[in-house]
Amino acid sequence: YMGCIQYHIRLCFFYFFLAIFRISEATDAHVNYNYTTKPRVVLPPNYVKEMRPPSKKGSPVIVDFSIFVVDINSINVEDMDFRVDMFIHQRWMESRLEISDDIFEEGDDYVTLLPEFFDNLWQPDPYFLNSKIAEIATLTHKFTSVTLYKNKTVRYAARMHAIIACQMEFQLYPMDIQVCPIYIESFSSNNQKVKLRWSDSGVTLNPELKLLQYNLGQPLELEESDGYMPEKVGNFSRLTVYFRFERQIGHHLIQTFAPSSLVVMLSWFSFWLGLDAIPGRVTLLVTCMLTLVTMFTGLRADIPPVAYALDLWMAGCMVSVFAALAEFVVVKVLDVQYQYQVNRIPKVLPMRISNMEKGQCATVASWEGGAVRSRKATQTPTTPGQTSLQGNGGPPKPARRQSLLSVAWTDTDTGVEKIMWREIDKVSRAVFPILFFVFVLLYWPILLMKSS
Repeated sequence: YMGCIQYHIRLCFFYFFLAIFRISEATDAHVNYNYTTKPRVVLPPNYVKEMRPPSKKGSPVIVDFSIFVVDINSINVEDMDFRVDMFIHQRWMESRLEISDDIFEEGDDYVTLLPEFFDNLWQPDPYFLNSKIAEIATLTHKFTSVTLYKNKTVRYAARMHAIIACQMEFQLYPMDIQVCPIYIESFSSNNQKVKLRWSDSGVTLNPELKLLQYNLGQPLELEESDGYMPEKVGNFSRLTVYFRFERQIGHHLIQTFAPSSLVVMLSWFSFWLGLDAIPGRVTLLVTCMLTLVTMFTGLRADIPPVAYALDLWMAGCMVSVFAALAEFVVVKVLDVQYQYQVNRIPKVLPMRISNMEKGQCATVASWEGGAVRSRKATQTPTTPGQTSLQGNGGPPKPARRQSLLSVAWTDTDTGVEKIMWREIDKVSRAVFPILFFVFVLLYWPILLMKSS
């Protein structure tokens, strides 16, 4: 019985030490596994991430920068900004890394490490100088990656969203062209420590990228410079890419210029309406004016309150319609004067019959004040613009004034009576279209010249 107890005790100790041994092996394996994934597998023990990589003769560290633009949207003319979705790539040489070949797969010269590795490395600190918001895209995690090459080159990639401020100019709206730059600058390292440089790919646009109201001019203009920042007291390396947004004019041609031109042409129909259609003529002109005002108000609702080339167009259209309305007032006043003179014919007719037979008074307009002129004619035979009743027998002259203020006169060639307001309507039928077409011919070439 005692021997059996000793046997079981020895067996328990055996399994106990065996379990301890296996736990120790598992722990060592786990430690070794974690050790291979920790950043210090490529970082030396004395690595200091706050110090930049050493360079030859104190030259700055070259950081190659590239951007792949996925989408551009929300071009806001009121806030003067636009949103960019993009992939950014940074590449630089980190000579302090200790790289073992066993971390690379067969046939590969690079390895993609965990994003946490980037936190243990020295890293450049570029930022978007004119951005309102710039953030790394996240879903379940941040969309970033770190790639390490055998030649000790580090490549960092991230998906970003940014809202970029742009000082837009709308003087030529809707033929405006907005040039919006993105400034990328090192924040804390001046140009003697870090030099930003566009890579060979530079800025690439998504081939499927389409903007709703703009055409994106290509190729994009890239620039490398050093900008002095008084806030940070120093010169800092800066990269610039210029986006050229050309507004599409087709929408405004259909929605603005064509309708307003038709409204102006519609106002010309009033010149063919006689004064017997006063309600129709007034309604037509007032409706045209209100239509232009409503159209102009709707266009200005979604754009900042500044001076535009479109304002000049709308002003020209409104002046044309207003001039047609003013022309109607003038011809109506002249018609009232003409009718007043016509109504006075019965009062002076008996005393003017003899003069009409002699051809002395040829128009109704010359009958006004005829009696007074007749009396004066006997006293002053040489009164200008009148004929003497005691002449030497010569042919009498028309006893009326030939001036622009006359409401009616007789054509000396045809002998036909012409009424002032009707003649004004006839002239307006040609003058108004000609003036408007001259305005159009001056407006569009100048606008296209300035926009180009």
